[in-house]
Amino acid sequence: MNEKYTIKDIVNYDLCTGCGICVSESSNSLKMEWDDFGFLKPVKIADFSNENAIRVCPFNPNPEKDVQDENKLANIFLAEAKKIGNKIGRFENIYVGYSNQFRVTSSSGGIATYVFERLLKDKVVDHLYIVKEINGTYKYQLFSDANNITKISKTRYLPVTLENLFNKIDAIEGTVAVSGVACFIKAIRLKQHYHPELKAKIPFLVGIICGGIKSTFFTDYLSQKAGIEANYSKQDYRIKDIHSQASDYSFGAFDSKNDFKQIKMRTVGEMWGTGMFKSNACDFCDDVTTELADISLGDAWLKPYNDDGHGTSVIVTRTAFADNLIQQGKSNFELSLETLSVENFLVSQQGSFNHRHKGLSVRINEAKKKKQPISIKRFDYEKSTFDFKIVQLIRMYIRKKSLNIWKNTRNAKDFDNKMKFSLFILKTATRIYHHKTRWMGKLNLK
Repeated sequence: MNEKYTIKDIVNYDLCTGCGICVSESSNSLKMEWDDFGFLKPVKIADFSNENAIRVCPFNPNPEKDVQDENKLANIFLAEAKKIGNKIGRFENIYVGYSNQFRVTSSSGGIATYVFERLLKDKVVDHLYIVKEINGTYKYQLFSDANNITKISKTRYLPVTLENLFNKIDAIEGTVAVSGVACFIKAIRLKQHYHPELKAKIPFLVGIICGGIKSTFFTDYLSQKAGIEANYSKQDYRIKDIHSQASDYSFGAFDSKNDFKQIKMRTVGEMWGTGMFKSNACDFCDDVTTELADISLGDAWLKPYNDDGHGTSVIVTRTAFADNLIQQGKSNFELSLETLSVENFLVSQQGSFNHRHKGLSVRINEAKKKKQPISIKRFDYEKSTFDFKIVQLIRMYIRKKSLNIWKNTRNAKDFDNKMKFSLFILKTATRIYHHKTRWMGKLNLK
C-alpha cells in the first residue's frame, strides 16, 4: 500500500468520525465544522502542504507499519498488560458491577463517574477532558471539580470533537485524563506516538464502549418524537426505569418553554441495530472494546444484569494502575463488583462483535467495489452466509437512507413513513437469519 492519502481523502470517502485531532497537525490549515448530515468534519481554511495530519487519523488507509492497527499500538502503550484476548485486546482483568454512590445518577453502573472522581481526588491528574453540558448542548471541556462530578455522569449521543484539546494542550497547567470512544482513543494514541511528551501530559485514558457515532439528526428525530416541535436543550439520552430492564430507558429534553418532555426508546423502534443516523466510518471500525484505553467501560447487556433497570457496567482494566483503582474501590465498598469471564464479556457485547467483526468483510467488499480505501483491519477474514450478508447490505442501505431522508424532510412523521418499508425488509431479513441460525445450532450444523 504505497499510495499517500490526505485528510481530504478521509472526508471525501466518508471515513471521518470527527475526532478533530488532525487539526492540531495541520499548521492552522484545518478546522472542524458541521456538514450537511449532522457530523463534525475537518475543512480546509488555508493553504495546506503539511502531510502530518493524516498520520493521526484513526482511519488512515496507509499508516506507518509500527502503528498500522490497534494491536501494534497496544504493543507500544499497553505492553505490560498480563493478558491478551483475540477480540478484546490487551487487559488485566474484567469485571461487572456498579458504583454504590453514582449508579442512580449515571447512564449505566456509574463506574465512569467513580473513575473520574478518583482520578481527581487522588491527584492522578489535574483535569478531565470530557463531554459536559454547555449552554444547553454538549461539548468536550476541561473539568476539574471533583465535588461536582455528577454533572458529567451521563452518556451523550451527540457528535463532539477533540479539536481544541491539542490546540491548547501546551497552555494547560498540569496533567489531563481524557474519555472517548474507540476511534478517538486511537487518535490520541497516535498523537502520543508522534509526540512522546504527551504520554506524561495525558497519563490516563477512559474508553467508552461505543455502538456507533450518531448524527445530530438522531437527537432532532427523538426530540420531535417526544413532542418537541422546535428547539430543544439539555437532552438526556438514558433516563432509567428502575422498575424495568436496563434497555427500557427513555429519551427526554427541554423544549423552548422549559418543559421537559420524554419518550420511551422502545416506542421509536430499533435505533442501534438498524444503523440509522450512524457515521459511515463506524461501519469500518473493528475495535469493539476501546482496546487502547487504560480502562474500558460499557453496559452489561448480559443476563441477569440487563434485567436490572438500575444499570450495570462491564469493566476491562488494561493497566496495573487501572486495575488497582478498581480493586481498591471494591475493597473500600465503594464498588459492587464480580469478576467476569472473557466468554461472558464477549456475550455482553455480542451484537457489536457480530456487526463489527463478522459483518466487516461484507462492508469491505462493497467498499472495494467502489475503489474506496480502507484502513488495515484485523477481522476482515470472517466468512458470511448469504442470509447474514443480506442483513448487512440492508443495514448499509438504511444507514445512508436515514441521513438523506432526514436531511430533506426534518419531520419525524414523514421520516417514519419513508423509512417504514426498508425497516420492515430489514426486520424480516434479520428474523430469517436468526431462525436459520437457531435451527443450524440445534442440528449441530454451525
